[in-house]
Amino acid sequence: MAASMTNSFVISGGRVIDPASSKDGDFDILVEDGVIISVDKPGSFSAKNDLRTISAKGLLVTPGLVDIHVHLRDPGQEWKENIDTGRRAAEVGGFTSICCMPNTKPINDNQTVTKYILGRAAERVGARVFPIGAISRKLQSLEMAPMVELYEAGCVAFSDDGRPVTDSNLFRRALEYASQFNGVFTCHEEDLSLSGAFAMNEGLTSLQLGLKGSPEVAENVIIARDIEIARLTNCRVHFCHVTTARGAKLIERAKEDGIPVTGEVTPHHFTLTEEAVIGYNTNAKMSPPLRLQSDIDVLLSQLQKGVIDCIATDHAPHEYDSKRIDFQGASMGILGFQTAVPLTLAKVREKKLTLVRAIESLTLSPSKCFNLKTGTLSKGAPADITIIDPERTVKHTQKFIASKSKNTPWLDQELTGHAVMTFVGGQQVFDMNTYLENLGNN
Repeated sequence: MAASMTNSFVISGGRVIDPASSKDGDFDILVEDGVIISVDKPGSFSAKNDLRTISAKGLLVTPGLVDIHVHLRDPGQEWKENIDTGRRAAEVGGFTSICCMPNTKPINDNQTVTKYILGRAAERVGARVFPIGAISRKLQSLEMAPMVELYEAGCVAFSDDGRPVTDSNLFRRALEYASQFNGVFTCHEEDLSLSGAFAMNEGLTSLQLGLKGSPEVAENVIIARDIEIARLTNCRVHFCHVTTARGAKLIERAKEDGIPVTGEVTPHHFTLTEEAVIGYNTNAKMSPPLRLQSDIDVLLSQLQKGVIDCIATDHAPHEYDSKRIDFQGASMGILGFQTAVPLTLAKVREKKLTLVRAIESLTLSPSKCFNLKTGTLSKGAPADITIIDPERTVKHTQKFIASKSKNTPWLDQELTGHAVMTFVGGQQVFDMNTYLENLGNN
């Protein structure tokens, strides 16, 4: 859907949840020239007859959702996803800001790739794209990437993405080097010598299926190592997609010690257990793997407490052929943009999360992790706004999925609770009713 022609309006009648300003209640929001002018009691802006009014009665109005862990596959693997289709899927999911990982082809370990990503994102109004640069050249843990160059080009954090930095001294030096501009490191935690060529979690289910499993300790020991390096350097380390109860406990103790660490959990890791793999379902194959219900219970508890700071999708599109092969050889990862809100709201209904904490985990908290100026409805902020219908049920058919790829365990399932409008800088970039109507006409 094309962006609307005007970016001045009033959103009226909704329940506004803005953790940044501790607002939770019925408010109207005034937007003029793409900026939030005021959030005030209902009816406060009724005199502004020249502005259109968007009714949000019965809906949630939140800051635009923020995802700090996504894969856009562009440049180099555009048959899986590209920057435009990835942003479109993000907008349909309610996300207005997304941070893309550097495992492109070529890898985002130089200014040229960073500028290409930002240039492609600037081609239309839509979800904001923040590149993440590599820690090491070619993600090989042999030589530091030029992080100052990447930072100056627009990278907001650094990661070797699906691989850990295997050289501990290189990781230490990278943190010390980046301290000159308060660099943030977002890390995949996996001891490759322990995990090996795994296909799922190590345990009874992997034994029954005859699949190579990765033990939880493979994640935990690298979390512990990087906590100690963060302690030494006093530089920010963010833990990607935490999946284990022990890993969450290590992060809790590190925070108690004042070490500058943060962490994220994905909706699929707090929803599915390793049993989703039964039947050799390749759409349940991911890295790190799905774990146990006991891990999920702790992750949700720690997310509610704020020990795990935020929710991130790890949106990882893969084409049909890379998933419809033998399980051991299938690609790792699943889509995440359009299922994040319904899966998170499911945990609210189960009383595992409060609604306010769930919204905070998708807005303010991820912004804080990467020092982004997003995730707020504060006066003067860009009008990045998401309107959510917690009761809206949609079947996630291939047509409904905006990504180029369709690799999700929830394909053709009905999920409840969806973004129904998304605004970026005051421009409406998504409307659920219009989107569904257009699908019906195709």
